[in-house]
Amino acid sequence: MREKQVKHHIDSLAALLLFGVFAACVLVVLFTGADAYRRLTSRDQAAYERRTGVQYIATRVRQSDHAGGVAVEPFGDGDALVLGADETYAARVYCYDGWLMELYCLAEEPMEPQDGQRILEAEKLALSLEDGLLEISLTAAGGAEDTLRLALRSGEEAAG
Repeated sequence: MREKQVKHHIDSLAALLLFGVFAACVLVVLFTGADAYRRLTSRDQAAYERRTGVQYIATRVRQSDHAGGVAVEPFGDGDALVLGADETYAARVYCYDGWLMELYCLAEEPMEPQDGQRILEAEKLALSLEDGLLEISLTAAGGAEDTLRLALRSGEEAAG
């Protein structure tokens, strides 16, 4: 009888030990997965923040891509992308005081850079427009730089 009780305790102890090992393995897998998820979301958020600015500008350019509709002009301390430059109203996209800004007003109305609306945080915007090729280089708040080159079609149908 005594041997049976000892064997029963050893069996219970072995089952409890096996359950403890299983629980520890589950916790290790959960913590590893949570850490991997945190790293992936952090990386994706950084990539999103880096690309959003240039993609925003690219979308605005595509909306205004007609003959004379896109120009680069000096504005404030830097350059501004002027969209709808040949129309009564124009939108200026520029960088000011740590922000990517947009100012929508009469095309010829004298406005100041601080009059625009904040779009997203950005350190610097460099623009170049030569022979229908627009180059946009935006430095995000964290210092990551993203460059985009757009060939303006100026309202013509795309070939093919």
